[in-house]
Amino acid sequence: MVVDLEYRWLAINRTAADEFERIFGWRPEVGTNMSDLIAGRSENKAAIKGLWSRALGGEEFTTIEALGNPGRDQRHYEMKFSVLRDKDGRRIGAYQFVYDVTDRLEAEKRLAEAQEALRQSQKMEAVGQLAGGIAHDFNNLLTVIIGGLGQLERGIASISDQNLTTRLRRSCEMAQQASQRSAKLTARLLAFSRRQPLDPKPIDANRLIADLADMLARTLGEEVRLEVITAPGLWMAHADVNELENAILNLAVNARDAMPEGGRLTIETGNTFLDDDYVSTIAEPVAAGQYVLIAVTDTGVGMDAGTLARVFEPFFTTKPVGQGTGLGLSQVYGFIRQSNGHVRIYSELGQGTTVKLYLPRFAASAQPDRHAPDSTGRLGGDETILVVEDHDDLRSYSVGVLQELGYRVLEAPNGPAALDLLTRVDRVDLLFTDVVLPAGMDGRRLADEALRLRPELRVLFTTGYSRNAIVHNGRLDPGVQLLPKPFTFDALAAKVRSVLDQPKTTL
Repeated sequence: MVVDLEYRWLAINRTAADEFERIFGWRPEVGTNMSDLIAGRSENKAAIKGLWSRALGGEEFTTIEALGNPGRDQRHYEMKFSVLRDKDGRRIGAYQFVYDVTDRLEAEKRLAEAQEALRQSQKMEAVGQLAGGIAHDFNNLLTVIIGGLGQLERGIASISDQNLTTRLRRSCEMAQQASQRSAKLTARLLAFSRRQPLDPKPIDANRLIADLADMLARTLGEEVRLEVITAPGLWMAHADVNELENAILNLAVNARDAMPEGGRLTIETGNTFLDDDYVSTIAEPVAAGQYVLIAVTDTGVGMDAGTLARVFEPFFTTKPVGQGTGLGLSQVYGFIRQSNGHVRIYSELGQGTTVKLYLPRFAASAQPDRHAPDSTGRLGGDETILVVEDHDDLRSYSVGVLQELGYRVLEAPNGPAALDLLTRVDRVDLLFTDVVLPAGMDGRRLADEALRLRPELRVLFTTGYSRNAIVHNGRLDPGVQLLPKPFTFDALAAKVRSVLDQPKTTL
């Protein structure tokens, strides 16, 4: 468009005239005056009046304006205004180039959102790797601490001074409670970092939630009403049942805390399909396909956009100091992602929050998981056990526990030393080995070599940090028996007896 100082059009092309008419309902022509238009009171007319006033006043500039009806036919235009001069340099008007940049701005917005989501995903991955590494070393130390406290507690009974016994037992109980809380904290870090070993089985989510309903109702209290809506014909989900129960409980506790005056918590299930269009909008890798949905909705205080953007970060919490670890939602996030699922959270201030868990559908027909008893109830025995652990204190603790239970125990600090023992000793019934070992041989390679030497050997792994040696795609390899660190005297005793009593399986 070209306009003189009196707002008369000197030139205008057909495209500009068409767009002008679409926005303002009035078609400009060469020789007509813009004054009728800029005298109007609508936002569009006021914007045009202001821009042309600046241009005809001698200002040269570029701007982007939104014109049209918001939410319907509004478009964004880049406008470049320049001064029009005659051959003597006198200012005689202004001209304008207009470009429709709506699609470009939308593309830039989507790109910026995708880049931000990618940065957030990379940050979460980096924090997860750090958390997993810390948890590995910390679990070794915790096992020694918990084991030492257990031995101390058993020894207190032999002290004759009753007052001293009471004080020591109380101190021991306090230290054990702190150690167990530390172990749970470490487990949550591993869950977030997707380094915990999962044992997924087919799950009937409707039945699982029904079984949890009574416990959830007691946890929520009388002020929160629990409503469960289960979908008929629900597919079987594929996940670790214990971790799924923990995730639902975590979400319920968070929901309760978000409803200090009471409210309603709704848990719903359903079959759903994530299509290619949806998964393409997600920064993290999610496969399109069939999923079992578990949605947890509260009527609480909700969250603003800033909080929502950080809600899955470990140690981020909006609760007062001392009332939350900031690991509840990050644990849920890590578990669902490690299960090849997807988690999405929706929230508005004053309206409440919905967390949607998408679990992969179990494709084969199967019955839901039924937990078998871990052992026959008998602890201890006279079998020979080879303990392989590079952490000296932890190896000493494990050997001591097993000897106290009556087993004959051999020990080695690494894989090559363990294989040397296996070639020289007549009888070994169980190999109890850490997964992460030095000397170029991890626990899985050691087990493979040991089984070649002794096919009848039973193997029990332990680890404080899931590695690819026995866990692939976040799941325990078939036939693998695992005792996670940190473990207690009772847990080690029960698991060893269970593995020795079970029929031999192939790794």
